[in-house]
Amino acid sequence: MRLFIAVPLPAAIIEKLSAISMRLQSGVNEFRWSAPESWHITLQFLGNASREQYECAVSRLRELRMTPIRIRIEGLGIFDRAGVLFASVAVTPELLLLQRRVTASTEACGFVPEARAFQPHITLARSKDRRQGLAGLKAKMRLQPRFTSFIAEEFLLYESFLGSAGARHEVRERFPLGGH
Repeated sequence: MRLFIAVPLPAAIIEKLSAISMRLQSGVNEFRWSAPESWHITLQFLGNASREQYECAVSRLRELRMTPIRIRIEGLGIFDRAGVLFASVAVTPELLLLQRRVTASTEACGFVPEARAFQPHITLARSKDRRQGLAGLKAKMRLQPRFTSFIAEEFLLYESFLGSAGARHEVRERFPLGGH
């Protein structure tokens, strides 16, 4: 099974991002747009996992204790090299602590933390051939939207299924923040 751990988005944020995404899509067909139900903020990509690793991760993540945290979406951006349009998420001390505790919890199960710095974001679209359409999309992004923050009250363990239409994600476990 192919797993990752992420913070889900509330309906109000999904609505706002959907409206922005629809506006940006018009006249731009060099991108594969992510489905709103697949949007999330990844804390750790685990990759392929055995049943034992899955059970270990679930057990360890259930022990994690933190209060709910405020998440702030900052604006839109593009990872030029990868050809990815995203909504950036502020790296607050609380979000960074959650991400570090998640990766520390799963490390005991054989999952290796990413070497690069944590860069939380929500992937909205991917260029079909990396560089095509980036200039046109950047021109449409000149006016940055304003987002409200939200309180994350849980994080989830997802299983990802790859297909020709893109990845489909299913929630396998929910881990509440606070109120344990």
